[in-house]
Amino acid sequence: MPPYTAAATAHGARSGHVRSDNGRVDLDLAIPEELGGPGGNATNPEELFAAGYSACFQGALGAAAGKRDIDVSGSDVTARVTITDTDFTLSVALEVKIPGVEREVAEKLVESAHRICPYSRATRDNIEVTLSVVD
Repeated sequence: MPPYTAAATAHGARSGHVRSDNGRVDLDLAIPEELGGPGGNATNPEELFAAGYSACFQGALGAAAGKRDIDVSGSDVTARVTITDTDFTLSVALEVKIPGVEREVAEKLVESAHRICPYSRATRDNIEVTLSVVD
């Protein structure tokens, strides 16, 4: 499979606009109220990172489960991205729900997914990422 490159351009930083080169992402940005900004209906980099990480991790979960012939099609992955307002440190909490799969098996699948997910590999040893299986 050939490599894939996504490109997006930001203008105006955290209170600006971001648009992908193909136009599929075309969003206004705003600093969240929790960080002293206006908030409102616009998104922010942390929400975009959470969306990307959760989707990527769920794909990795499917790959890990497929190797063990386990159906995870009903799973949900929530990524909670936190940024501190003092030193702008990021952390991520990944919460994974896999209905119909025993907890011990689910935990092993989540650990396997964490080893192969491109986002997990990119953040490893750079930011704190916690994993949890939730009901």
